[in-house]
This record gives sequence, C-alpha cells and structure tokens, in this order.
Amino acid sequence: MAERSLSGRVWFAALFLGFGLVLWLFRLMPLQGLGDPTGIPGETGLTLATWPSPDIMLALTLAWVIRRPDLLPAPVIALYFFLEDILMMRPPGLWALIVLGMTEFLRRRNATLRGLTFWMEYALIVPLALGMFVLNRMVLAIVMVPQVPLALSLAQFVGTVALYPATVACLHYAMGLRKPATGEVDELGQKL
Repeated sequence: MAERSLSGRVWFAALFLGFGLVLWLFRLMPLQGLGDPTGIPGETGLTLATWPSPDIMLALTLAWVIRRPDLLPAPVIALYFFLEDILMMRPPGLWALIVLGMTEFLRRRNATLRGLTFWMEYALIVPLALGMFVLNRMVLAIVMVPQVPLALSLAQFVGTVALYPATVACLHYAMGLRKPATGEVDELGQKL
C-alpha cells in the first residue's frame, strides 16, 4: 500500500511537470501573426496580440499547494520554476526562489487555509501574488536588470489573478484535487 501512495505522489508531480512542459511549448512557439497586430500602419500599442499571457503555472502552483501540498513537493516546484527562468531568459533562480518561498508560506499554513471558503482564499491569494510580482520587480530594480514596462507586468498580474478561479475549478472538477476535510486520512491512515 505504501507503494501505491508513493506512485500517486509521483504521478501528480509528473502531471504538474507535464502541464509545465505543454505550456513551455506554447510559450516558445512563434505563434504571432504576420504583419502589424493593430492593423493600422505606423500605429503601435498594447493590443490583444501584444498583451502578456497570465502566469498559468503560478496560478496552478498556488491553487495546488493550498489544496494538496503533500502531492506537490518543494523540489518539484523549485526545479520547474528554475528551468522556466532559464528558458524564458530571466535571472536564474530569482522567480523560482520567490515562488518557492510563497508556496512554503502557504504550505506551513495548510491547517488554517483548510477551513477558508473559496472567496476568502481568493482574497488571500490576490495580495500574496501582488507581493510576489512587486518583490520580483524590486529585486530586479536593485540589481539594475532591464525589465518589461510596469503596465505589462501589472497586466500579467491581473491576468494571473483573474485565471485563478478557473484554475481552482479545473483542479477540483477535472483532477479531483480538493482541500481535505478536517480529520481526513489517506490510504495509510496518516492525517492529511
């Protein structure tokens, strides 16, 4: 029975990394249309084609850690976001460290978060995610690394936060990941 529990955890970690791989493929593919995205010659600006995509894996990671932190170990989170830093040509390890710190903060408070309704959880995630984005920008500003404009960074934050409820719904209904009830035990009789 211990092997089944371990294989389930490995399965969920592989599923998380698989989602990340699929998203990397879509983000690295040249999917931009040909020509000017605005359609007006000589005019540029923020359009739907140039709008930054939300950080789907951040929303997925935060929702997953709140629901079942035992199924997403910290080394898997650190590995994924470190590799993402390298592939997306960001400073290696900075965003991975910020995400890992936030997930460990949430993991330590799992017993408290278990009793929150979705809207209270959402009210907690929004300022925490904003703090992550602000901390990332502050560290990059301190070391004088060129950054994307603040408007694009805020647009990505808004998109990520707006995507969070859909991510939670997918985890709950498609994958069956939900917050364990108080006193619930796993297959081995250990408290969740």
